[in-house]
Amino acid sequence: MVHTLHPLPYSFTALEPSMDALTVEIHYLGHHQTYVTKLNLALAEFPDRANLDLAALQHTVAGSSPAVINNAGGHYNHTLFWQNLAPIGTTNPAPYGELAAKIDEKFGSFDAFKLQFTNAAINRFASGWAWLTVKQDGTLEIHNTPGHENPLMDGIGTVHGVPIMTCDVWEHAYYLKYQHRRPEFIENWWKLVNWDNIVSNYEKYGKRSQAVPF
Repeated sequence: MVHTLHPLPYSFTALEPSMDALTVEIHYLGHHQTYVTKLNLALAEFPDRANLDLAALQHTVAGSSPAVINNAGGHYNHTLFWQNLAPIGTTNPAPYGELAAKIDEKFGSFDAFKLQFTNAAINRFASGWAWLTVKQDGTLEIHNTPGHENPLMDGIGTVHGVPIMTCDVWEHAYYLKYQHRRPEFIENWWKLVNWDNIVSNYEKYGKRSQAVPF
């Protein structure tokens, strides 16, 4: 399988003013495309993984190489990140349905959930990701990971399950507009969260431990 860059579901300008067009363009065509290119090169050393799709590959990266781990994670994580975003005003402003009930049950309220997720994103030291993951027992977990690790990676990290929502807190995600002000970036990122996509992820994938996006 040759891995390819998934189409961006909106234009480079569509996320302004919360996320500027130049950042989106460089992030997508520069950083994300580089992970895809390097992943295909790295997999040449692991023919047993050559036919795995992107989601299945995440489960098998342990024991491969740092190049496979970093680039497989970078490709998967960014694909979810882009799909989790939408232009302001085009989707529901909050979760709904069973996911909303699960969030209230686990975290107490939507506001409490947002605060905990924000803290996970802000407090991820250096580069990494913040996640909302459906664990294997069906419960929700907010957590963060370093580098390009993600909760699909068996044998890597401490929280495992199906990720349905993520925020990229690598500096390349925000530095052109926000410089060192990660909390300000995250505050504006919330305005772009595509709750329709995240609810759909939960409904399609979060209830089935072996089914994951992409």
